[in-house]
Amino acid sequence: MSLYAQRGVSAQKEEVHAAIQHLDQGLYPNAFCKLYTDFLGGHSDYINIMHADGAGTKSILAYIYWKETGDASVWEGIAQDAIAMNLDDLLCVGIYDQILFSSTIDRNKLVINGEVLSVVINGTQRFFNTLKTFGVNIELLGGETADVGDVVRTIAVNGTMTARWPKSKLITNDLIAPGQVIVGFSSAGKATYETAYNSGLGSNGLTSARHDVLSKEYATKYPETFEPSLPNEVVYIGKNKMTDEINIPGYGAISVGKLLLSPTRTYAPLVKAILTAHFDAVKGMIHCSGGGQTKCMKYLPGPMCIIKDNLMEPPPIFKLIQENSGANAREMYQVFNMGHRLEIFTDEATAPALIALAKTFNIDAQVVGRVEAAATKELVIKGSFGRESFSY
Repeated sequence: MSLYAQRGVSAQKEEVHAAIQHLDQGLYPNAFCKLYTDFLGGHSDYINIMHADGAGTKSILAYIYWKETGDASVWEGIAQDAIAMNLDDLLCVGIYDQILFSSTIDRNKLVINGEVLSVVINGTQRFFNTLKTFGVNIELLGGETADVGDVVRTIAVNGTMTARWPKSKLITNDLIAPGQVIVGFSSAGKATYETAYNSGLGSNGLTSARHDVLSKEYATKYPETFEPSLPNEVVYIGKNKMTDEINIPGYGAISVGKLLLSPTRTYAPLVKAILTAHFDAVKGMIHCSGGGQTKCMKYLPGPMCIIKDNLMEPPPIFKLIQENSGANAREMYQVFNMGHRLEIFTDEATAPALIALAKTFNIDAQVVGRVEAAATKELVIKGSFGRESFSY
């Protein structure tokens, strides 16, 4: 059993998929998000979407960093995480504007004070203000802030996004087909709209990242940050402290805490530019979130083989996690994005234009793979580690 599973987490969410398999899959079953009839406007040419996601266990990392350093500003990144994990899912069905957001914050008031709440709530609005400068308009419609200390040990920051969108401007993944290439967009670096280096970690796999990288001393100091029934051998088994520094080529020394807590990059400014200029050439879009580089398999419209044999070099944060955990390549690519968190399926002729557009935002991009005909839904990942195959 993997360390991830021993900690009570599933990268593939098998039980969740089993629980919802008999539910209505919406108008477009292969789309990255569930899309449904336009109840809000009653127009047959539009769809409605309501989508929920959040920062996951990343808030626990923020809690430790805050307790260790006294720096409450770290919580603003958690606000961005909850937004980006929702927004970038919506991007994958073509939605990037006129979005409503409702925030849900559950906290243990005994350990999370009002200052933290203020930073998260106001950080949400500040991030929306930034996105508006790129023509991505999201309005904050309040939400729920609950004191539920019997349920939550520290804090959980989540949200729900709602939108109404024309069917003619949707990306449903129904057009993914053999002969296409896959353009991957880097999750790391410093985009033009970011204020600091982004490690690329995002908000997936943070249970592994936290326990695999950080030292056992945090288990003693902060027992509220993990499930007490977990075996001791999977709790904070790393060698690093939050304040340890790692040299990042081109950016200098950055603390482990800052690398783990890099706010999740949103691709919204880039995706808006891509869909404005190349909508017809975008055949499918995948947010490599839960499930990492295997996420794409769930949304294929039919039997075909995805071959990813030109993946980006994993950013330093993933090497740090793997060195601490000893996880093999298969587990790493199933849990983490490993270097690109957004991928677009397109024709070979259009790929250079998408890559060039990404460069204008200082986001690295490249053709990472292709689609081939096959009898079943398959995925093959190749690299210096060898070859890993998956079926769906």
